[in-house]
Amino acid sequence: MAKKDEINIIICGVGGQGVVLVSELLGNAAVMGGVAVKGSEVLGMAQRGGSVFSNLRLGGDVIAPMTPEGKCDVLIAVEPSEALRNIQYISKNSVVVLNTTTVLPYTVYLGQSGYPSRKEIVDKLHEVTDRVITMDASEIARQAGSLQAANVVMLGALFGTGLMPISEETAKEAILSRFKAKVGETNIKAFDMGYEAVKKALKDASVKG
Repeated sequence: MAKKDEINIIICGVGGQGVVLVSELLGNAAVMGGVAVKGSEVLGMAQRGGSVFSNLRLGGDVIAPMTPEGKCDVLIAVEPSEALRNIQYISKNSVVVLNTTTVLPYTVYLGQSGYPSRKEIVDKLHEVTDRVITMDASEIARQAGSLQAANVVMLGALFGTGLMPISEETAKEAILSRFKAKVGETNIKAFDMGYEAVKKALKDASVKG
């Protein structure tokens, strides 16, 4: 995929999944790479597993921090159902990367609400864009050496789309400036595995890109 002068990114999930950290790492990488960045976050009831939404706009002549509806280039859903909560931001040209690991709201456990199946989520997203990539970020993180690195797997997946106006090397510098020694090495491995997973998926004929 060709890089754009301006790219709008939405990262969404629930409290405890590290969405804010991914946003921080990406923002730091943009600054380190000399790329203009604007952003905003909605934390909600993050401590209770509530929705967390982070919006970053990179490059170009971006002024407003919020992406207009239908103008998101890449949506990263660390929790799959959160992609549907933010579906209004995507268009037929958007890329959606979906972590298949679910975090059920406590209302589901109480029997007060339902939760869509993975197929229902993917089918609904496919009504808007063909560019939907699913991956088990938690399993990839486990293979990298730490389940806590699932959010960094998703950061690698974001760069794997080929749309970032920042180099992968700069992203890794941002990771290593945040995590030291062994933890840093594990997160670099998680980043690389997420990156490769999406690169591979984009070569699949079922993903039009």
